[in-house]
Amino acid sequence: MLRATTLFSVAILALGGLYLASAAEPGQVPFPKPQTPALPGPGVDPQMPLFVTCAQTCDDCARICDMCSIHCAKQLSDGKKEHFQLLRMCQDCAEICSATARVVAKDGPLSDVMYLACANACKRCGDACEKFAADALINKCVQECRRCEKMCRDMSKPIVGKE
Repeated sequence: MLRATTLFSVAILALGGLYLASAAEPGQVPFPKPQTPALPGPGVDPQMPLFVTCAQTCDDCARICDMCSIHCAKQLSDGKKEHFQLLRMCQDCAEICSATARVVAKDGPLSDVMYLACANACKRCGDACEKFAADALINKCVQECRRCEKMCRDMSKPIVGKE
C-alpha cells in the first residue's frame, strides 16, 4: 500500500510537470520540444530517418505506458484490483519499448528482433488497455500502443531493393 501511494505521488508530480509545461500563460515560452537530431553526412544509411522516427515512437509509447502503470497503481490503491494485471502489462511494455528505442536508434544488428518483440508487446498491451478505454489516460495508452505496434510492424517488413 505504501509503494502504491508513493508511486501515485510520483505520478502526480510528473503529470503536474507535464501540465505546467503544456499550459504556458500567454506571453510565456513553453518548454521546447526535443528535436530530431541532425544526421551526419555521407556514408549514413539512407534509412536512418526511419530508424530515428521509430525510436521516437517507441520512446513515446514507453513514456505513456509508464504513466498508465502509475495510474493503475493509483486505481489499485483505491481498491480496484482489476488494474493489477494492467499495471504489470504496461510496465513490461514500457521496458520493451524503451529497449527497442535504444537498439533501433543506432540501427543495431538486432533491430529486426526488437521490432517484432515491440510490436507484439504493444499489441498485447493495447488489447489489455482497451478493456478500460473509457478512462482517458488508459485510452491514450491504447492509442500509443497501436501507433507503436504499426510503426514496428512496418519497420520489420523488408525494404524493397535492399535484399
